[in-house]
Amino acid sequence: MVYLGLFLIAFIAATLLPAQSEAALAAAIAKGYAPWLLVAVATLGNVLGSTLNWWLGRELNRFGDRRWFPVKPAQLARARGWYGRYGRWSLLLSWAPVIGDPLTLVAGVMREPLRVFLVLVGIAKLTRYLVVAAIALRWV
Repeated sequence: MVYLGLFLIAFIAATLLPAQSEAALAAAIAKGYAPWLLVAVATLGNVLGSTLNWWLGRELNRFGDRRWFPVKPAQLARARGWYGRYGRWSLLLSWAPVIGDPLTLVAGVMREPLRVFLVLVGIAKLTRYLVVAAIALRWV
């Protein structure tokens, strides 16, 4: 049940909804659960949540001209410009608070290929959870 809970928290944390997967991971490690399995579960959940953002970004373009659409054309143009300038390598920052989740959405808007997206986001998320686990285990 701990692994499923961590998966769900990590999934939600990767979407635009607020959640603290790092604290959940550290708490589960402190309780003695298998760190490597926890890191794998958290990474999988977080990458899948980011993939949901990517998919939403791909679908976002269909609704850009609607009045109810929450993103203004200028905001979308600015995000496209930023992603166009820094490119796919900016996905290595998808672990970062505040910018990481919207970045995965913009990658979808910019039609980043899913294979590339999964590799770069997977590296970023795995690295973050490895650092959290190392701190929780007092390796650092």
